[in-house]
Amino acid sequence: MSQVIGPFSGFSIEAVKFLSDLEKNNSTEWFNNNRERYDKFLVQAAKSFIVEISQFFNMLNPAIRTEPKFDQTIMRINKDMRFSKGLPYRNYFLIHFGRFKLDSEFYVNLGTTGIGVGLFLNNTTGENLFFNENLKKYPKEIKNVFKKYKINGHYALWELSKEPKLAIESFFAEKDLNAIGALKMLLLEKEYTEKNLVTYTQDFFGEVIKSISRLYPLYCFAVSQNPLKLLSEFEDAFGMTA
Repeated sequence: MSQVIGPFSGFSIEAVKFLSDLEKNNSTEWFNNNRERYDKFLVQAAKSFIVEISQFFNMLNPAIRTEPKFDQTIMRINKDMRFSKGLPYRNYFLIHFGRFKLDSEFYVNLGTTGIGVGLFLNNTTGENLFFNENLKKYPKEIKNVFKKYKINGHYALWELSKEPKLAIESFFAEKDLNAIGALKMLLLEKEYTEKNLVTYTQDFFGEVIKSISRLYPLYCFAVSQNPLKLLSEFEDAFGMTA
């Protein structure tokens, strides 16, 4: 019997507590004994959130995956121990929306101290990866997007390698854009600490929509050889002109 996915009402503080406890007790035995907490506060809540936001993504860009499934929009919390050493579980829970593996994508990341919302940018070269080229070709236009859509000052820049590393706490494209060019993979993230009560209510859904709407114009430069055309289509469809 398929599981009924209920309406999204926010992420519980218990989700953050579970991840904090997992960090202190990272073993298969502990996880199995606390599996019910994981399923209820992380997996079920994530699936409710994905189902609710899928309609927005489908309007925004139908190529973005929105199925509420592991390896599609939900990263498995257990590591593949064939390729990893050490502890068996990650101490975070990632919900992500992209077109394919290692694509630039939007994400919501639940961690031990709160929830991060942002955009992962793949600044390497490869098939259907365009940010590296467009960053060099359209620096003026990208800076304008940061200013026009009020991205400046609202997001931190993180370098993503083996472990995320904070690069710039409050990113401003006018002075910091060159820092992006030096990174292969990066995050632009707004953090909601565990004390921010909005994350535990339905209002958090609106916060995520607001972030995606701000960041989508930048995302256009990551997924298209003609980002200005894609940006114009977004502005026409959603009435986003400022």
